[in-house]
Amino acid sequence: MNRRRLLKYLASAAAVSATPLSAYAKTYDFRFTRVMYESGNWEVDERMPSNLLNSLLEYTNINIDPNEYIVPLADPRILRAPFLYMAGHRLVQFTPEEARHFEAYVRGGGFVFVDDCNHDIDGLFARSFEQQMAAIFGPEALDKIPNDHPIYSSFFHFEDGPPATSLELNGWGDDLVHEYLKAIEIDGRIRVLYSNKDYGCEWDYDFRNKRWLARDNTRFGVNVVVYAMTS
Repeated sequence: MNRRRLLKYLASAAAVSATPLSAYAKTYDFRFTRVMYESGNWEVDERMPSNLLNSLLEYTNINIDPNEYIVPLADPRILRAPFLYMAGHRLVQFTPEEARHFEAYVRGGGFVFVDDCNHDIDGLFARSFEQQMAAIFGPEALDKIPNDHPIYSSFFHFEDGPPATSLELNGWGDDLVHEYLKAIEIDGRIRVLYSNKDYGCEWDYDFRNKRWLARDNTRFGVNVVVYAMTS
């Protein structure tokens, strides 16, 4: 972990320690919480959260906490976060405590958005994360969702399902454009949304640079959050 990222983590951890996560829910409708897990590299796409938060402020009336919170998956306070983001491109191997908290959070009605920074199918993150989900929820739990799923029309409308990323279109990774996302659904609602498309890196830029885009590519992130908040 680089020094700047470590200092940011320590500052976030101190803020969370000083105030219970549940207290923030009384002030804000949405809070962005990044999952810190012991294996792999969770500290990726550093500018993505502020970019997505800016989009939520720009397009919606949701009362947004402007901060990113980073909470270890092994910490029981993770169970009080309304929305979790997990990313990386290396090994995912939960400790027993991390696995228990992940399962309890998901079965308890939480929402986790998981993004593979390698945007491939058979890379280390993809294989190890999917193995973790199979071990926790069963081999058939993580499955493709149809491209007319309500998440694609929860705010903006995406007729063809998940929008492609420039990383896919440039032929990086496995040279495929992933035409679907996967999810774990409980009682008909997505609780774990899993992407091989590398949205985190796609949105990892200063939000002030959106003016150079023909169309804001963070709009699907708004859909994800709106769906999570209304599911």
